[in-house]
Amino acid sequence: MSAEYLVNGSVAVITLNNPPVNGLGLATRTAAVEGIRKALADDAVKAIVITGAGKAFSGGADIKEFNSPKALTEPSLHTLIRTVEDSTKPVVAAIHSVCMGGGLELALGCNYRIAAPGAQMALPEVKLGLLPGAGGTQRLPRVLGLEMALNMIVSGTPVASDKLAQTALFDAVTAPGADLLAAAVAFAGTVADRRPLPKVRDRKVDYPNHEAFLQFTRNTVKAMSGPFPAPLQCVETVAASVTMKFEDGLKFERERFMQLIQTSESKALRHAFFAERVAGKVPDVPADTPTRDIRRAAVIGAGTMGGGIAMNFVNAGIPVVLLETRQETLDKGLATIRKNYENTLKKGKLTQEKFEQRLALLSGTLVYEDIGQADIVVEAVFEDMGVKETVFRKLDAVMKPGAILASNTSTLDLNRIAGFTGRPQDVIGTHFFSPANVMKLLEIVRGAATGKDVLATTLALSKKLKKTGVVSGVCDGFIGNRMIEQYSRQAGFLLEEGCLPEQVDKAAEKFGFAMGPFRMGDLAGNDIGWYIRKRRYVEAPAISYSASADLLCELGRFGQKTGAGWYDYKPGDRKAYPSALVDDMIVKHSADIGVERRKVSDQEIVERLVYSLVNEGARILEEGIALRASDIDMVYLTGYGFPLHRGGPMFYADTVGLPNVLSAIEKYAKGRHGDAWTAAPLLLTLAAEGKTFNG
Repeated sequence: MSAEYLVNGSVAVITLNNPPVNGLGLATRTAAVEGIRKALADDAVKAIVITGAGKAFSGGADIKEFNSPKALTEPSLHTLIRTVEDSTKPVVAAIHSVCMGGGLELALGCNYRIAAPGAQMALPEVKLGLLPGAGGTQRLPRVLGLEMALNMIVSGTPVASDKLAQTALFDAVTAPGADLLAAAVAFAGTVADRRPLPKVRDRKVDYPNHEAFLQFTRNTVKAMSGPFPAPLQCVETVAASVTMKFEDGLKFERERFMQLIQTSESKALRHAFFAERVAGKVPDVPADTPTRDIRRAAVIGAGTMGGGIAMNFVNAGIPVVLLETRQETLDKGLATIRKNYENTLKKGKLTQEKFEQRLALLSGTLVYEDIGQADIVVEAVFEDMGVKETVFRKLDAVMKPGAILASNTSTLDLNRIAGFTGRPQDVIGTHFFSPANVMKLLEIVRGAATGKDVLATTLALSKKLKKTGVVSGVCDGFIGNRMIEQYSRQAGFLLEEGCLPEQVDKAAEKFGFAMGPFRMGDLAGNDIGWYIRKRRYVEAPAISYSASADLLCELGRFGQKTGAGWYDYKPGDRKAYPSALVDDMIVKHSADIGVERRKVSDQEIVERLVYSLVNEGARILEEGIALRASDIDMVYLTGYGFPLHRGGPMFYADTVGLPNVLSAIEKYAKGRHGDAWTAAPLLLTLAAEGKTFNG
């Protein structure tokens, strides 16, 4: 049942019923239109109430129908709203919980609106690179005023109904705990005979000197919206509510909506939206897989990473014990966490009560036996197999049966780590990204023996920790670091051939990366890559690297933490200053290996960096390390600063066209270090068949 119809006295009640958020899919729209027509044909019915079943009035368009013919099949959302607006009997919207997007546009088409307190009101289309396309930009300013409507539409941020209680959006906001439907039915009875019926479309938007305000808003929004066209188009369509007749404004809104839906930026945002929702779905782990209770946690290692991981648990209200080997290190780790919370408190982003609650959930120990009753323990020690072995053998001895043993390893073989225990089914990889209390990505590594309940529990935990959990199989570097290694190799080769760090970084940042490869290396610590390369020289001697990064590390230039890396840094200043010493070292290194330096274009820099990610991503996909191309995109969007408006490396490759990507790879394969450019078989196949990674 997608919408229910019943008559309560002289009032017809239409209840949208399309779980979980009553999305306005075709079946729901059809049933709602039929309900209104039925009410209009019944002489006993004097008024109509529209509400939503369960936990929402309506969350808007049904995301399951996005990009499908059903989204445009009649009755469209426009038709539903017009049917409501043309009703000869008063229509009252009874709004609770969630009223967003098309749901709010539907409510604006009603004659009256009654809301429960705390209902979340929003037109969030801008977050998908769109603007409200069913009259939202024309009707909302007519009830909220120009300024408030613009803020809501340009930001897409929800506002609680209580905060809008004094505006013309609502005719009433019920008292906390009151029966909303009963109140709406009673209200409908009192307005049943009032004529003419009030319509939002008949109201005027009055704003003195609106031209100056709109121009100021255009300038502000343009400066803040970066590569995304939607925020500025939102301003233009809202402006039409002041400068045009209602029907002309609706037409203008529709034109702009149709333009935006075709933009690569909107396609990228919609791709990311769906990718995030599908990332937690694992084909052989059904949604009803039993999960384990996570009531207590422990973290091994109180360094930067361990401290950040502990903060995630504390922020989610889960008590956590930090374990260290030395009191001095433990005290330092606990003090750092306390200082982080103090800073948040000073900024007003945390109340004193929450501050105290969080610190009360945190404790430390030097004794493994003290963590034995934790439901999950996350190891965050040095990235060395010998160190991991010591930790996991101890954990196997002290942890209670059924505890999840998680490793924060970023590259090491999780199956070997699981083999150090007598319970490999309880071992899983939870690769957090630094700073762990900030970064959204959690790479969840599924070992060969990892239990399905352990995987389901960890995926559920990632949501509780407000992370985007992406599942990876076991290989060196998993999804993210295995790909970034190819990216870093190309960055090194570019230095040998003619670039300097600043040129490479600027080209990458102009493309949209949050940071270029060399600034990223300085932030993460160049010694980490050095350690991995030393391991590679022994385990995989056939893989070639530029020696420039090793030369840098031999000078002790590990990045921001040492005040010098690829760039120079000043005390208390994170800004990267080009280093003459490093530039000279790079130029000399080219001469030493007999490479004549050349001018390299920004296009070549970007193609080599991005397509190296794509090519390795194709291998990861083919090997089944990643379940789907969109999972790879999620890893890069949430963990590596890949530009959101390009949708992730695999989606970007689809946008460029796989034959074009392949052609570039074949060109670079003829150059220096051509061995790094063997095209992945999956890329060859998809390009030949005219298919895409995300098809």
